This record gives sequence, structure tokens and C-alpha cells, in this order.
Amino acid sequence: MEDSLGDGIVVTFEWSPWFTFLLLIIDIGLRVLALVVIPRNRRPQTSMAWLLAIMILPWLGWLIFLLFGSRQVGRQRRQRQDEVNEFIAEAVPDDHHVRLQTDWPDWLKQVATLNRRLGAMPFVGGNTFEYFTHYKESIQSMAEAVRQAQRTVHVEFYILTLDDTTKGFFDALAEAVQRDVTVRVLLDHVANLRQPGYRRTLRFLKEHGITWRRMLPLSLWPWRWLRPDLRNHRKLLVVDGEIAYTGSQNMIASSYNKKGNIKRGLHWKDLMVRFEGPIAQSIDVLFITDWYSETGEVLLHEVTNPPPREGDRLVEAQVVPSGPGFSGENNLRLFNSLLYEANQRVIITSPYFVPDDSMLYAITTAAQSGLDVQLFVSEIGDQAMVFHAQRSYYEYLLKAGVRIWLYRSPTILHSKHFTIDDEVAVIGSSNMDMRSFSLNYEISVIVHSADFVRELREIEQQYREDSTELLLEDWQRRPVPGQILDNVMRLTAGLQ
Repeated sequence: MEDSLGDGIVVTFEWSPWFTFLLLIIDIGLRVLALVVIPRNRRPQTSMAWLLAIMILPWLGWLIFLLFGSRQVGRQRRQRQDEVNEFIAEAVPDDHHVRLQTDWPDWLKQVATLNRRLGAMPFVGGNTFEYFTHYKESIQSMAEAVRQAQRTVHVEFYILTLDDTTKGFFDALAEAVQRDVTVRVLLDHVANLRQPGYRRTLRFLKEHGITWRRMLPLSLWPWRWLRPDLRNHRKLLVVDGEIAYTGSQNMIASSYNKKGNIKRGLHWKDLMVRFEGPIAQSIDVLFITDWYSETGEVLLHEVTNPPPREGDRLVEAQVVPSGPGFSGENNLRLFNSLLYEANQRVIITSPYFVPDDSMLYAITTAAQSGLDVQLFVSEIGDQAMVFHAQRSYYEYLLKAGVRIWLYRSPTILHSKHFTIDDEVAVIGSSNMDMRSFSLNYEISVIVHSADFVRELREIEQQYREDSTELLLEDWQRRPVPGQILDNVMRLTAGLQ
């Protein structure tokens, strides 16, 4: 190979056979190394996805793996999580404000014990609840709760944006600071960094003296490096340690203020629940855990002991935290445990449904056992890869007997909950996908209450009336290119 450098100078490059041999050895070495490193402490489904990527493109595959292949959040964060778990286990005994009913099925006691060991939180009774199915009403209710605050306001949202929809909530935070109420705010760094109005939101927090921190902040320093798609996906608000909100809704307009969403007329439908009583303490402790992880500041002395509420519609509940800071996939273990205990029906609502093999088997086993198993998902998707990966499971589910309901566009059904029979429900921030199981910090609340489930059934019926049932014969007739795309995207689901 020749190249001219001008002035009559010609440089000759020769491709050495030894160089070719060296590249071949490195290429083979990268593939062999992958067989040794990738399967270590990973589920087979995830390992196979990474191995496939590296075998096809070794250099690029390894580069992506080095950036995104580790779920570790750092020794310091794991140590802090363990420290808080130990404190909770010691400071909040199993009989603390329990007041549990005696008509528990034996299997629920086992599930409660599992959750206690995994996430340290106890099952507690004496709680009231209120659902919020309308987007603006839930924000208005949270703003009003903040206006009534006397001591503390703890705000933690995956996405927290100041806009026309949320302005009343932000104003309530500013007013609380003026009343000498301690207001603390946590927001996920990456999720908010890409939102319109991010700088405006931070400017408001600073100008009004609101103490805030970014969750899982990006950093280029090697000793602070985190996999950039490890995120804190929780949504919660706790006022005075006695009133708590959680669910699927972010603190942002229902269009997420994206031009593409507005042009398509997309808007998100969510479900939030307000709890009062001892369960608010558990949700507040979860906020305190995250605050400690980001700041090193210990707030456990602020934990209050709200007394059990009185009334007819009281629920028993348990907070189940999950995320990379825990050694096990707490939410996945909870979901699978409940699925195998169902005797009558299972109804699941999840905007992103990409289960691992264990959950897929649990769901289809329930359906094949004759149980009424239903899944609510959106007719359209806002994340193309996840949407098509999700669709690849539909045929298998339908053949097993699962009924699938597609919530009609232009609404994205973003609610995250499921019910087991007529007495147990789970609600929170967790999707039923491998990202929520392994990569995101999530909050799930398991509730034992016939009243809670009955009202959730009414909400599910509203979903059903606004959905179209997907039938197997119709699904099998969809265009072939769409089938191919769905199956290809399914291969990416395990890249964790």
C-alpha cells in the first residue's frame, strides 16, 4: 500500500501477516474470555444475550459490556444499604404497630417473612388508603398535603419537573420552607437531565431554599463511576412521617412535555395511592435510606411512629424496597411468590412487560392451571425497543390462556400494580420487566385487604372498558416484518 506525502516522497505500508495473526489471536481471546467472565453470577438468559453480542462483534460487544455490564453500585452504597437495613430490623420489631388480623392465609405469612428478610420492613396494620386515578387530581392532593405539613416534607421522584401542571406542587414546597418546614427533595439525575425544563426546575429549588440532591449522579471519576443506566425509579412523597403517597406517577405533565408526544397526542395514565398510618413510616424510612446513600447524612432520628388509624376500611401493608443495592431481586421474588399462591385470579397492569423466565413460567403456569389470568398493557409504546420486546411474549401468553387487554391509544397506560385473588394487591413504581428487577431502585407495597382489592378491581374494570382484547388468531395474522422485529428486540431484553 502506497501513500504520497508530497514533494515526491512516497511511503509504503505493508500489511504484515504477523499483525493479521495478532488480531486473530486477540479476537479469539476476547471470545474465550467472554465465556469465562460473562456467565459469572448472571442468570442464563442475561448471559446468553451478552455472549451473543460479543461473539458477533467482539470489540464493540466488550466495550458495551464494560460500560453497561455491571449492576454494582459501589461498595460505599452497598455498605450504607446494609447499615440502614440493620437499623430498621432492630428499631422496628415485627410487632411494632402491627395490629394484624388473624384471618391470614398461611402462605401470606411466609411471603411477609420473605419480604422482611429481604427488605427489612415489617407488615403493619391500621392504615387508611385513597386511590387517585386522575393525573392532575393526584398532584393537587399532594400539593394540599404539603401545604398542611408541620415538620417535614420528603419528596422523591424519578422525574421531577416544574411545568404548568406541577407548578402548584412546587409552590407548596416553597411555602412550606417559608413556614420553617424541613423540605428535602431527591430526583434521578439521568432521567431529569434529558427532560425539558431541567435547569428551570433546579433554579426554582435553589431560589426557594429547598434542599435537594440528585440520585445516582453521573461522574467521570473512576472511583465514582456507575453504570449510567442504573437509575432510582421510585416515586413517593411523605409528609410529617404520617401521610405517604406512592405509585406510578412522576411529577411532570402527562405528556412529559416532549414535542413528539404532544404532536402524537400522547398522555400518560397513572395510579397513585395515599396512605395514612404506620405504613407511612416505612415509606419515610425508604426515603431516608436514599437520602443517606446520596449525602451520607443520617436522618433516622427524625423517624416518627404514626399511630394506627381507626375506621372500617383499614389495610395491612408492607413496603418492599428493591434495587442494585440489595443482594437479591426483592420485587421479582415477591411477584413470583404471590403468583404461585394464587387460587382464583391474577390481574396484572404493567406498561413495560418483559418478564424473565421465572416470571413467565409462573404466569403461564397459573393460566394453564385454570386460573383467570389477565394482563393490561398499552396498545402503543413510547420506548420502541421495549415495546417490541414486550410484543414478542404475547403469542406464548395467549396460547397459555392469558387474556391480554390493549389500552387504546393515544393513552400510555403507565399504572403498575397487580392483584392476587380477592385479598392481596401490590402497587408501586416497579414494572414487570428485567430493568425493574435488576437495574432500577423501586418501591413496591403489598397490601392485604378485601376493600383495597375491591376498589382496585373497579379501576381494572375501567381499564377493561377502555381497552381492546387481543385475540390469538388476530395476533398471529400480524405482518411478518413486525414479527421479525419483535423477536429481534427480545434478544436485547437480557442485556443487563
